[in-house]
Amino acid sequence: MYRDRTTEESDLRHTTELRGKTALVTGGAARLGASIVRHLHAAGARVVIHYRNSAAPAAALRDELLAIRENSATTAQADLNDPLSWSCLIEDTLGFAGGLDVLINNASSYYPTPLDEATTAHWDDLFGSNARAPFFLCQAAAPELRKTKGCIVNLVDIYAERPHADHPVYCMAKAANAMMVKALARDLAPEVRVNGVSPGAALWPEGYMADAAKREILKRIPMGRPAGAQQIAEAVMFMVTGPDCVTGQILAVDGGRSVQQ
Repeated sequence: MYRDRTTEESDLRHTTELRGKTALVTGGAARLGASIVRHLHAAGARVVIHYRNSAAPAAALRDELLAIRENSATTAQADLNDPLSWSCLIEDTLGFAGGLDVLINNASSYYPTPLDEATTAHWDDLFGSNARAPFFLCQAAAPELRKTKGCIVNLVDIYAERPHADHPVYCMAKAANAMMVKALARDLAPEVRVNGVSPGAALWPEGYMADAAKREILKRIPMGRPAGAQQIAEAVMFMVTGPDCVTGQILAVDGGRSVQQ
């Protein structure tokens, strides 16, 4: 039976699977990123909540988690389109926790770029957040992740394989992200596992889509509903805490949309 999964950490099953581990979540202040942060924290991890502009939500989430367990959360501001930010973000994480076990590449830009309107600025921004920054964060994090036999999880998108009309640059950037998962899984093995989670419709972008457009999308989802942040976060947790022989894999959480004709 379907159960709506929109709960936050107060309703999560707390475990100790990640006790003593540290996780860095990019774009972790709100929406899907915040749900992933809460799940990691509920499993016992110390969490570093990266944000670019969302200082207030990041601080509120940090304080919420510190009220549950002291010294278990911090925030780190960085513009991931700035090359200097990549090593600095890893250094901030090591300064907070002394190590790094889990890197979640969640931060992303998303907007339409019709062919006759796309610019090099759009290209740089979308490839920057969805491909370049995750890659170089992996590079910066790799020495520490090798020490801890850690893991990386990228948030990909079903549009990496099934292009979305008028979003060619975003789709190409996410396709690069998907290949990153497979390429780095080979290059970082056997010490580090690299996997991806590929959401379909999960959270509707605020003010981005009319109700009629949402209904059309739902018609193309065999399960008839969006996944929601909770189920995406649970898929991420599977990739973090699941079988340690799973690497180079991308799990679609899309209600069956990727198999729809």
